[in-house]
Amino acid sequence: MTDLIEHAVENNLVDLSRHSAKMAKKKAARDRMMATKEGQKGLIIIHTGAGKGKSSSGFGMILRCIAHGMPCAVVQFIKGAWDTGERRLIEERFSDICQFHAMGEGFTWETQDRARDVAAAEAGWEKAKELIRDPAIRFILLDEINIALRYEYLKIDAVLAFLRDEKPEMTHVCLTGRNASDALIEAADLVTEMALIKHPFRSGIKGQAGVEF
Repeated sequence: MTDLIEHAVENNLVDLSRHSAKMAKKKAARDRMMATKEGQKGLIIIHTGAGKGKSSSGFGMILRCIAHGMPCAVVQFIKGAWDTGERRLIEERFSDICQFHAMGEGFTWETQDRARDVAAAEAGWEKAKELIRDPAIRFILLDEINIALRYEYLKIDAVLAFLRDEKPEMTHVCLTGRNASDALIEAADLVTEMALIKHPFRSGIKGQAGVEF
């Protein structure tokens, strides 16, 4: 029995040693890679795809900015009329560092008025341009703007030209929503596509507080 215990201890020490050596090798490789990453710039960030989490991820980044004391702003397109937890939190507790502009009036099948939808999207974009031009604001979340672009409530060429020519060098802009255009993806620095695998809506479960809004 003693021999078995000693053998097990030896094997465990060997495994720990191998693990330590493996992790040291990984760390050295990681350190070499990180040493080459010294640049900083304001990023154009896209969250798209059919899966849930695009806006949630964007608001997670907004909370990071708030925690770092970085002035930031939200412009909501399309679903701006909704009463959401993130809107309540920001407006009630963090309005001194994060502006929140709910510019949408609902999805197009709710308003049933394209001219009204276009006007709301254009007003949202004008507010977005004002915020992006302000170099004091470090991060701007354009929530669901990809949907406004998809339905051609806004002109994609105008949006791309503005981001290319007028966005301050160190300002981050995050654009969320399904069906981001190829041109927008090409212009972006960081693109994440949320894939839909399962969703409770398909099983008859409606959107719930704390999960969807």
